[in-house]
Amino acid sequence: MSDILKNVDSRTNLVGQNRLELLMFQLAGRQKFAINVFKVQEVLTLPQLTLMPHRNKAVIGVVYLRGRSLPVIDLSLAIGMRPIQHDENSTIIVTEYNSTVQAFLVGAVDRIVNLNWEQIKPPPSGTGHHHYLTAITQLEEKIIEIIDVEKVLSEISPLSTELPDHILEDDFVNKAHGKEIVMVDDSSTAHAQAKAIFTKLGLTVHQAMDGEAGLQLLRQLASEQEGPITDRILLLVTDAEMPRMDGYRLTTEIRADDKLKDLYIVLHTSLSGAFNEAMVEKVGCNQFLSKFKPEELAQLIKDRIEQSA
Repeated sequence: MSDILKNVDSRTNLVGQNRLELLMFQLAGRQKFAINVFKVQEVLTLPQLTLMPHRNKAVIGVVYLRGRSLPVIDLSLAIGMRPIQHDENSTIIVTEYNSTVQAFLVGAVDRIVNLNWEQIKPPPSGTGHHHYLTAITQLEEKIIEIIDVEKVLSEISPLSTELPDHILEDDFVNKAHGKEIVMVDDSSTAHAQAKAIFTKLGLTVHQAMDGEAGLQLLRQLASEQEGPITDRILLLVTDAEMPRMDGYRLTTEIRADDKLKDLYIVLHTSLSGAFNEAMVEKVGCNQFLSKFKPEELAQLIKDRIEQSA
Protein backbone atom coordinates (compact mmCIF):
# COMPACT_ATOMS: atom_id res chain seq x y z
CA MET A 1 0.00 0.00 0.00
CA SER A 2 2.96 2.33 0.42
CA ASP A 3 3.16 2.92 -3.33
CA ILE A 4 0.21 5.33 -3.04
CA LEU A 5 2.48 7.77 -1.22
CA LYS A 6 4.75 10.22 -2.99
CA ASN A 7 8.27 11.28 -2.12
CA VAL A 8 9.32 14.67 -0.76
CA ASP A 9 10.52 15.97 -4.13
CA SER A 10 7.11 15.48 -5.73
CA ARG A 11 5.35 17.00 -2.71
CA THR A 12 7.25 20.25 -3.15
CA ASN A 13 5.41 20.79 -6.42
CA LEU A 14 2.28 21.59 -4.37
CA VAL A 15 4.00 24.29 -2.32
CA GLY A 16 2.94 27.82 -3.17
CA GLN A 17 -0.10 26.57 -5.12
CA ASN A 18 -2.37 26.49 -2.04
CA ARG A 19 -2.95 22.79 -2.67
CA LEU A 20 -2.71 19.67 -0.53
CA GLU A 21 -3.12 15.94 -0.71
CA LEU A 22 -5.27 14.08 1.80
CA LEU A 23 -5.09 10.41 2.69
CA MET A 24 -8.68 9.27 3.26
CA PHE A 25 -9.64 6.39 5.55
CA GLN A 26 -12.37 4.98 7.76
CA LEU A 27 -12.25 4.17 11.45
CA ALA A 28 -14.86 2.08 13.27
CA GLY A 29 -17.79 3.24 11.12
CA ARG A 30 -18.64 4.40 7.61
CA GLN A 31 -17.65 8.06 8.09
CA LYS A 32 -14.60 9.13 6.02
CA PHE A 33 -11.68 10.85 7.76
CA ALA A 34 -8.41 12.25 6.43
CA ILE A 35 -4.95 13.51 7.31
CA ASN A 36 -2.42 15.40 5.21
CA VAL A 37 -0.24 13.10 3.09
CA PHE A 38 2.79 15.23 4.05
CA LYS A 39 2.67 13.62 7.49
CA VAL A 40 2.36 10.03 6.27
CA GLN A 41 5.44 7.84 5.92
CA GLU A 42 3.75 4.61 4.88
CA VAL A 43 0.58 2.53 5.05
CA LEU A 44 0.90 -1.17 5.85
CA THR A 45 -0.63 -4.23 7.48
CA LEU A 46 -0.30 -4.33 11.27
CA PRO A 47 2.96 -6.12 12.24
CA GLN A 48 3.20 -8.27 15.35
CA LEU A 49 1.97 -6.22 18.30
CA THR A 50 3.66 -6.10 21.71
CA LEU A 51 1.60 -4.98 24.69
CA MET A 52 2.82 -2.23 27.01
CA PRO A 53 2.08 -1.93 30.76
CA HIS A 54 0.54 1.31 32.10
CA ARG A 55 -0.17 2.59 28.61
CA ASN A 56 -2.75 5.17 27.59
CA LYS A 57 -6.04 3.43 26.79
CA ALA A 58 -5.82 4.51 23.14
CA VAL A 59 -2.34 2.95 22.73
CA ILE A 60 -2.93 -0.70 21.89
CA GLY A 61 0.77 -1.63 21.98
CA VAL A 62 4.03 -1.17 20.09
CA VAL A 63 5.38 -2.60 16.86
CA TYR A 64 8.97 -2.95 15.72
CA LEU A 65 9.42 -1.51 12.26
CA ARG A 66 12.70 -0.94 10.39
CA GLY A 67 14.79 -1.08 13.55
CA ARG A 68 12.62 1.13 15.75
CA SER A 69 9.69 0.65 18.09
CA LEU A 70 6.53 2.64 17.38
CA PRO A 71 3.45 3.11 19.54
CA VAL A 72 0.24 2.03 17.80
CA ILE A 73 -2.72 4.30 18.56
CA ASP A 74 -6.31 3.25 17.98
CA LEU A 75 -7.35 6.48 16.29
CA SER A 76 -11.04 5.71 16.62
CA LEU A 77 -10.78 5.25 20.40
CA ALA A 78 -8.51 8.29 20.72
CA ILE A 79 -11.18 10.61 19.29
CA GLY A 80 -13.99 9.21 21.41
CA MET A 81 -15.46 6.61 19.07
CA ARG A 82 -15.72 2.87 19.64
CA PRO A 83 -12.44 0.94 19.37
CA ILE A 84 -11.38 -0.83 16.19
CA GLN A 85 -11.25 -4.62 16.36
CA HIS A 86 -7.76 -5.48 15.16
CA ASP A 87 -5.97 -8.60 13.92
CA GLU A 88 -3.04 -9.48 11.64
CA ASN A 89 -4.95 -8.08 8.65
CA SER A 90 -5.59 -4.66 10.17
CA THR A 91 -4.15 -1.48 8.65
CA ILE A 92 -1.87 1.11 10.24
CA ILE A 93 -0.80 4.52 8.98
CA VAL A 94 2.74 5.44 10.02
CA THR A 95 3.11 9.20 10.51
CA GLU A 96 5.68 11.76 11.59
CA TYR A 97 4.72 14.73 13.78
CA ASN A 98 7.27 17.03 15.39
CA SER A 99 10.14 14.62 14.67
CA THR A 100 8.33 11.74 16.40
CA VAL A 101 6.98 8.72 14.56
CA GLN A 102 3.87 6.78 15.52
CA ALA A 103 1.36 4.45 13.91
CA PHE A 104 -2.41 4.89 13.84
CA LEU A 105 -4.68 1.88 13.66
CA VAL A 106 -7.50 2.58 11.18
CA GLY A 107 -10.39 0.58 9.79
CA ALA A 108 -9.54 0.83 6.10
CA VAL A 109 -7.60 3.19 3.82
CA ASP A 110 -9.53 4.65 0.92
CA ARG A 111 -7.36 6.77 -1.41
CA ILE A 112 -5.40 10.00 -1.81
CA VAL A 113 -7.17 13.09 -3.14
CA ASN A 114 -5.59 16.31 -4.40
CA LEU A 115 -7.49 19.43 -3.31
CA ASN A 116 -7.19 23.19 -3.09
CA TRP A 117 -6.94 24.60 0.43
CA GLU A 118 -9.89 26.83 -0.44
CA GLN A 119 -11.98 23.65 -0.44
CA ILE A 120 -10.95 22.96 3.15
CA LYS A 121 -13.18 24.67 5.71
CA PRO A 122 -12.93 25.16 9.48
CA PRO A 123 -15.16 22.89 11.58
CA PRO A 124 -18.71 24.23 12.01
CA SER A 125 -18.99 26.70 14.88
CA GLY A 126 -21.57 24.52 16.63
CA THR A 127 -19.12 21.65 17.18
CA GLY A 128 -17.87 23.19 20.44
CA HIS A 129 -14.36 23.02 21.88
CA HIS A 130 -14.03 19.30 22.50
CA HIS A 131 -14.09 17.92 18.97
CA TYR A 132 -11.09 16.33 17.27
CA LEU A 133 -11.41 18.05 13.90
CA THR A 134 -9.05 20.61 12.48
CA ALA A 135 -11.11 21.06 9.28
CA ILE A 136 -13.71 19.51 7.00
CA THR A 137 -14.18 19.23 3.27
CA GLN A 138 -16.78 17.81 0.89
CA LEU A 139 -16.08 15.17 -1.72
CA GLU A 140 -18.63 13.41 -3.89
CA GLU A 141 -21.39 14.99 -1.79
CA LYS A 142 -19.99 13.49 1.42
CA ILE A 143 -18.37 15.32 4.33
CA ILE A 144 -14.75 14.35 4.99
CA GLU A 145 -13.51 15.10 8.52
CA ILE A 146 -9.84 16.07 8.86
CA ILE A 147 -8.53 14.93 12.23
CA ASP A 148 -6.63 17.22 14.60
CA VAL A 149 -3.81 14.76 15.22
CA GLU A 150 -1.89 17.33 17.28
CA LYS A 151 -4.73 17.31 19.81
CA VAL A 152 -4.81 13.50 19.84
CA LEU A 153 -1.08 13.27 20.51
CA SER A 154 -1.14 16.01 23.15
CA GLU A 155 -3.76 14.06 25.14
CA ILE A 156 -1.67 10.89 25.02
CA SER A 157 1.57 12.72 25.86
CA PRO A 158 0.76 16.12 27.44
CA LEU A 159 2.66 19.13 26.15
CA SER A 160 5.01 21.16 28.31
CA THR A 161 5.19 24.94 28.55
CA GLU A 162 8.06 25.00 31.04
CA LEU A 163 11.03 27.21 30.23
CA PRO A 164 14.54 26.68 31.65
CA ASP A 165 16.05 29.40 33.84
CA HIS A 166 18.80 30.25 31.35
CA ILE A 167 16.21 31.36 28.79
CA LEU A 168 14.72 33.86 31.24
CA GLU A 169 17.95 35.44 32.38
CA ASP A 170 19.74 38.56 31.06
CA ASP A 171 16.64 40.71 31.60
CA PHE A 172 15.00 38.94 28.65
CA VAL A 173 11.45 39.17 30.00
CA ASN A 174 11.76 42.95 30.51
CA LYS A 175 12.98 43.35 26.93
CA ALA A 176 10.15 41.19 25.59
CA HIS A 177 7.35 42.77 27.62
CA GLY A 178 4.74 44.51 25.47
CA LYS A 179 6.17 43.43 22.13
CA GLU A 180 3.59 42.04 19.71
CA ILE A 181 3.46 38.75 17.84
CA VAL A 182 0.96 37.38 15.32
CA MET A 183 0.26 33.64 15.40
CA VAL A 184 -1.69 31.88 12.64
CA ASP A 185 -2.62 28.23 13.18
CA ASP A 186 -5.71 26.07 12.77
CA SER A 187 -4.88 23.97 15.84
CA SER A 188 -6.30 25.14 19.16
CA THR A 189 -3.70 22.90 20.82
CA ALA A 190 -0.84 24.74 19.13
CA HIS A 191 -2.37 28.12 19.99
CA ALA A 192 -2.78 27.20 23.64
CA GLN A 193 0.79 26.00 24.13
CA ALA A 194 2.43 28.83 22.21
CA LYS A 195 0.26 31.48 23.88
CA ALA A 196 1.21 30.12 27.31
CA ILE A 197 4.87 30.59 26.40
CA PHE A 198 4.34 34.05 24.90
CA THR A 199 2.40 35.14 27.98
CA LYS A 200 5.22 34.04 30.28
CA LEU A 201 7.48 36.32 28.27
CA GLY A 202 5.09 39.29 28.54
CA LEU A 203 4.31 39.33 24.83
CA THR A 204 1.04 40.52 23.32
CA VAL A 205 -0.35 37.87 20.96
CA HIS A 206 -2.72 38.38 18.01
CA GLN A 207 -4.22 35.08 16.83
CA ALA A 208 -5.94 33.79 13.69
CA MET A 209 -7.13 30.28 12.84
CA ASP A 210 -6.25 30.12 9.12
CA GLY A 211 -4.11 31.89 6.52
CA GLU A 212 -6.93 33.95 5.05
CA ALA A 213 -7.96 35.28 8.46
CA GLY A 214 -4.28 35.83 9.29
CA LEU A 215 -3.75 37.94 6.19
CA GLN A 216 -6.82 40.04 7.01
CA LEU A 217 -5.55 40.51 10.57
CA LEU A 218 -2.11 41.62 9.40
CA ARG A 219 -3.57 44.11 6.93
CA GLN A 220 -5.77 45.52 9.69
CA LEU A 221 -2.78 45.91 12.02
CA ALA A 222 -0.79 47.56 9.22
CA SER A 223 -3.61 50.05 8.57
CA GLU A 224 -3.54 51.06 12.23
CA GLN A 225 0.22 51.58 12.17
CA GLU A 226 1.66 54.93 11.10
CA GLY A 227 5.16 53.59 10.52
CA PRO A 228 6.44 50.24 9.21
CA ILE A 229 4.57 47.16 10.45
CA THR A 230 7.89 45.85 11.77
CA ASP A 231 7.89 48.66 14.33
CA ARG A 232 4.83 47.00 15.87
CA ILE A 233 5.03 43.29 15.06
CA LEU A 234 8.15 41.46 16.20
CA LEU A 235 7.39 38.42 14.07
CA LEU A 236 4.71 36.25 12.50
CA VAL A 237 4.48 32.60 13.56
CA THR A 238 2.50 30.58 11.01
CA ASP A 239 1.54 26.95 10.56
CA ALA A 240 2.00 25.38 7.14
CA GLU A 241 -1.27 23.51 6.59
CA MET A 242 -4.48 25.43 7.32
CA PRO A 243 -8.00 25.71 5.89
CA ARG A 244 -8.73 28.24 3.12
CA MET A 245 -5.10 29.42 2.80
CA ASP A 246 -1.97 27.55 3.85
CA GLY A 247 1.14 29.08 5.41
CA TYR A 248 3.12 28.93 2.18
CA ARG A 249 0.51 30.93 0.30
CA LEU A 250 0.16 33.31 3.25
CA THR A 251 3.90 33.98 3.10
CA THR A 252 3.70 34.60 -0.66
CA GLU A 253 0.84 37.10 -0.16
CA ILE A 254 2.76 38.90 2.59
CA ARG A 255 5.91 39.23 0.49
CA ALA A 256 3.81 40.75 -2.32
CA ASP A 257 2.24 43.37 -0.01
CA ASP A 258 4.28 46.58 0.32
CA LYS A 259 3.06 47.18 3.88
CA LEU A 260 3.78 43.64 5.06
CA LYS A 261 6.69 42.38 2.98
CA ASP A 262 9.39 43.06 5.60
CA LEU A 263 7.76 40.98 8.35
CA TYR A 264 9.93 38.35 9.97
CA ILE A 265 8.12 35.05 9.27
CA VAL A 266 8.63 31.80 11.15
CA LEU A 267 7.17 28.61 9.69
CA HIS A 268 6.02 26.74 12.82
CA THR A 269 4.76 23.30 11.92
CA SER A 270 4.58 19.63 12.83
CA LEU A 271 5.44 18.59 9.27
CA SER A 272 8.76 16.95 8.47
CA GLY A 273 11.69 19.15 9.42
CA ALA A 274 13.74 18.13 6.39
CA PHE A 275 10.88 19.06 4.08
CA ASN A 276 10.16 22.42 5.66
CA GLU A 277 13.78 23.47 5.89
CA ALA A 278 13.88 23.04 2.11
CA MET A 279 10.70 25.10 1.75
CA VAL A 280 11.74 28.09 3.90
CA GLU A 281 13.94 29.59 1.19
CA LYS A 282 11.54 28.67 -1.63
CA VAL A 283 8.53 30.54 -0.22
CA GLY A 284 10.39 33.36 1.54
CA CYS A 285 10.11 32.52 5.24
CA ASN A 286 12.95 33.62 7.51
CA GLN A 287 13.11 30.50 9.65
CA PHE A 288 11.59 27.08 10.31
CA LEU A 289 10.74 25.77 13.78
CA SER A 290 9.12 22.49 14.80
CA LYS A 291 6.00 22.77 16.93
CA PHE A 292 5.70 21.99 20.63
CA LYS A 293 9.30 22.77 21.56
CA PRO A 294 8.90 25.56 24.14
CA GLU A 295 12.59 26.18 24.77
CA GLU A 296 13.35 26.53 21.05
CA LEU A 297 10.37 28.84 20.56
CA ALA A 298 11.44 31.05 23.47
CA GLN A 299 15.04 31.09 22.23
CA LEU A 300 13.83 32.19 18.79
CA ILE A 301 11.94 35.10 20.39
CA LYS A 302 15.02 36.00 22.41
CA ASP A 303 17.25 35.99 19.33
CA ARG A 304 14.75 38.05 17.36
CA ILE A 305 14.54 40.70 20.11
CA GLU A 306 18.32 40.98 20.16
CA GLN A 307 18.44 41.28 16.35
CA SER A 308 15.83 44.02 16.25
CA ALA A 309 17.28 46.04 19.16
